[in-house]
Amino acid sequence: FHFAGHEIRITEATDCYGAVVWPSALVLCYFLETNSKQYNLVDKNVIEIGAGTGLVSIVASLLGALVTATDLPELLGNLEYNVLQNTKLKCKHQPRVKELSWGIDLEKNFPSSSCHFDYIMAADVVYHHPFLDELLLTFDHLCKNDTVILWAMKFRLDKENQFVGRFQTLFDLEVISDFPSLNITLYKAMRKGRMK
Repeated sequence: FHFAGHEIRITEATDCYGAVVWPSALVLCYFLETNSKQYNLVDKNVIEIGAGTGLVSIVASLLGALVTATDLPELLGNLEYNVLQNTKLKCKHQPRVKELSWGIDLEKNFPSSSCHFDYIMAADVVYHHPFLDELLLTFDHLCKNDTVILWAMKFRLDKENQFVGRFQTLFDLEVISDFPSLNITLYKAMRKGRMK
C-alpha cells in the first residue's frame, strides 16, 4: 500500500476476521490522505477501534496524529508488529497499541476523566457479529461532545441498517463519501445534543 508518502507493508493472517485489510480501511485511508486539510490530524488525539491490521492507524500516524490502535487481545501481536514496522522513526508521535474488547472494562482502561479523543476511527466494525450492543457502548464511552467519529462501513445485511438506526439515537450522522461500486459508505458522526 502507498499512503501519506510512504510504502506501507501489512502482514495479514487469513484465518482471522481482524487480521485482513478490508476495503473499508482502504477507503478511510484514502479519505484521510486526500482530505488532510479539512481533517488535519497533526497533533490530534486519535483512537481506532477494531484496528485489525493497523492500516488506518498507521496512515493517521504518518499524517501526524497521536494514535491509539485498539483491538481484541488475540489480534494485538499482528497489530503491534504492523504498526511498529511502518511507523518507527517515520512519525511525529509513535502510536500506541492497546487492548480494547468492546463494552468491557471501558472505564478502567479508558477513564472518561482523562481520555479525550479528537477522532474515533472505525473501518468495517459492523458485520455479522453478536457484539453490536457492546460496539455502541464503546462509541458512547469514548465519544466526548467535540469528538468526531469517522466510520467506513460496507453494507452487507439488514443488521447493518438496524445498527445505523440505533447509532443515530445517540449521534448525528452525515454521509461524507460514498463508494456505491464497493457498497461502502463513509460517515462522519458527532454526539447529539452537544453544545454547538
